[in-house]
Amino acid sequence: MRWENQSVVSEFLLLGLPIQPEQQGGFFCLFLGMYLTTVLGNLLIILLIRLDSCLHTPMYFFLSHLAFIDVSFSSVTAPKMLMNMLTQSQSISYAGCISQVYFFLLYADLDSFLLTSMAYDRYVAICHPLHYTTIMSQSLCFLLVIVSWALSCASALVHTLLLTRLSFCGDNTIPHFFCDLSALLKLSSSDTTVNDLVILTVGGVVITLPFICILVSYGHIGATILRVPSAKGICKAFSTCGSHLSVVSLYYGAIIGLYFFPSSSNSNDKDVVVAVLYTLVTPMLNPFIYSLRNRDMKGALGNILSKGTCSP
Repeated sequence: MRWENQSVVSEFLLLGLPIQPEQQGGFFCLFLGMYLTTVLGNLLIILLIRLDSCLHTPMYFFLSHLAFIDVSFSSVTAPKMLMNMLTQSQSISYAGCISQVYFFLLYADLDSFLLTSMAYDRYVAICHPLHYTTIMSQSLCFLLVIVSWALSCASALVHTLLLTRLSFCGDNTIPHFFCDLSALLKLSSSDTTVNDLVILTVGGVVITLPFICILVSYGHIGATILRVPSAKGICKAFSTCGSHLSVVSLYYGAIIGLYFFPSSSNSNDKDVVVAVLYTLVTPMLNPFIYSLRNRDMKGALGNILSKGTCSP
């Protein structure tokens, strides 16, 4: 196997979103607003968790990392997409495209692992409440985050290294608004059998396995909740999981819709629309989900605002 890059393509052309030219201005303002909301909303979550000592718990420790990753995930694709819409340019350099693939995969995998860690945290809190502080120690929380980063970096690096060995000698047009790995593999003039096999195996580890772990965790949580005798206890248990379940549903719902439902004749357009959902919409909604459904977050925000109002 020859690993050196044999590509003769110096840049790729991103076709962008399937919208009419006269609609570019309106969609540019919409997506710019969504991206700014994503950045400001998630940064606000990080700030609240940092400033409020009541939020210095394992659940909010993971949430602060998830907020940082959501900002980073959107920033991999949104600025370039917005720039291309503003300048009417479609080009992206070969190096920029490869870098975008790496960071997109990195943060997508991190999302999956962190959602799994948060599911485990909720499982321990509800199923083993008396041992929660012992099990969910600070060292375990740090370990889960470090392992998530290590596995995500390794997974993204494997895909990227395999991608760089491919040749791109013909068409350089990508029917997407960012450098999607599967779209690049279709453009390559090389044999992509190894790449496809790695996507199948590694994808099973970083996407399917965490999803199964989340389902198992919530299966145990559901069984425990049903054994709670009072309706008040059931509502309290559901309230602690509602925000996380909403985010999991958005994240994996988009992935299932993209990869497990049969494609129609306009599959490229469908892929682009679903990609917008999980790269822009989901990270933007996460702050609203956690702030509107979480009394601790609303309380922390109220405390910060009241201090700011009362200060001279």
